[in-house]
Amino acid sequence: MGTNRREFLRNFGLGVGSIGVFGLSAKDSQAKIKKKVKEVKHLSAAEIARDEDFWFHVQQAFNIDRSIINLNNGGVHPAPQIVMDAIHRYLDFANGAPVLNGWRYLRPRKELIRKRLADTFGCSPEEIAITRNVTESMQIALLGIELKADDEVLTTTHDYPSMKNALYQREKREGVKVKLFPFKYPPKNIKELADAFEKNVTPKTKLIEVCHITNLTGQIFPIKEICRMARARGIDVVIDGAHAFGHFEFKQKDLDCDIYGANLHKWMMAPIGTGFLYVKKEKIKNIWPLFPAGDPQGDDIRKFEHIGTHPDWLELAVGDALAFHHGIGGKRKEERLRYLRNYWAKKLEKLSGVKILTSYDPEQSCGIGTYTVKNLDMGKLAQVLFDKHKIFVTTVGVPSPVLGGERIVGMRVTPSIYTTLRDLNIFIDAVTHYVKNGLPS
Repeated sequence: MGTNRREFLRNFGLGVGSIGVFGLSAKDSQAKIKKKVKEVKHLSAAEIARDEDFWFHVQQAFNIDRSIINLNNGGVHPAPQIVMDAIHRYLDFANGAPVLNGWRYLRPRKELIRKRLADTFGCSPEEIAITRNVTESMQIALLGIELKADDEVLTTTHDYPSMKNALYQREKREGVKVKLFPFKYPPKNIKELADAFEKNVTPKTKLIEVCHITNLTGQIFPIKEICRMARARGIDVVIDGAHAFGHFEFKQKDLDCDIYGANLHKWMMAPIGTGFLYVKKEKIKNIWPLFPAGDPQGDDIRKFEHIGTHPDWLELAVGDALAFHHGIGGKRKEERLRYLRNYWAKKLEKLSGVKILTSYDPEQSCGIGTYTVKNLDMGKLAQVLFDKHKIFVTTVGVPSPVLGGERIVGMRVTPSIYTTLRDLNIFIDAVTHYVKNGLPS
């Protein structure tokens, strides 16, 4: 095996023995890899995004079902095969003697995963709690921050139902006031969103909940500006990073945030049922844990992890997902996802009646895109795409830009790094046909 091939595998965080995962035994594949490794050194991330030969070999890292075209990776993302292998390896070892192998030997290794997550997010390991998903992370913060009756919580109409439900529960039980506001989409620029938050803050506002990037249209918010505005007024901000982490490049310092929840089983492609919660060290003591801990008002981030017996093997396999992510390169991955979104969206927007609800501004969006078609039943279109073409997408109800207005039904499209342009062409051709000819009766 030549040094170039070894370098390629090393960059992906894999040992030489992992070569079978990529199916690289054919001599022509080896030659292509050697060529691409040399080329990557001289190409920008945006240029690599359009290099189909490079992404072909990344696509082979996933043992996915190619009998369908999955364009709903924003829901739950399939893990690459190295992550699945790690899950099975850790699970088999733990199951051999769960109390000994699992509790004594595997569980302490979680601390290295914590460190690697912290390094990727750009914070101290003592500020990262490993959770089961973003909902758990956000509920810890939204239900754990002390509020009193008539305190106001501010969020947008686009925020995720699970998070809004947590706030509504506090409203019913404790008398806090939940205030939602709409916004135009896509905005002309990202400053509009920062201004909208500032405009809607009142003297009673004590907490802001905001998506880093929404699940409805893939709108990215100006988190740093919102956090700084709120901090100057003594307002806590809790950020829902469900779709952001592993999707596009950023560090904690880029956000200047104090509390951030994230999924790992979306764009970081970690095992299903993994997430994290970041809390700035001095804020930890002010948040009550969702599950009572021995020192609920202490400043040890681990107080948020007292959930009882749980599958440690999933948490340990997060390390393999992080290695895979860094091996590809976060910026390369970001640009590929943005390129795929632009690829389908810019073709569909040329069709009569099609409206893209997502901005093309790189500051405001990345791989998630949503569109609607005038006078076309988007729910039926989604069903027809699956029944007749085996294309899996999801529809979303996007709130009106004005309170009380009618929701727009859109189709959210989320290809991923394993998606081929051939897949997208099949999707584009199918949608084009139904936009021009109507849906079957």
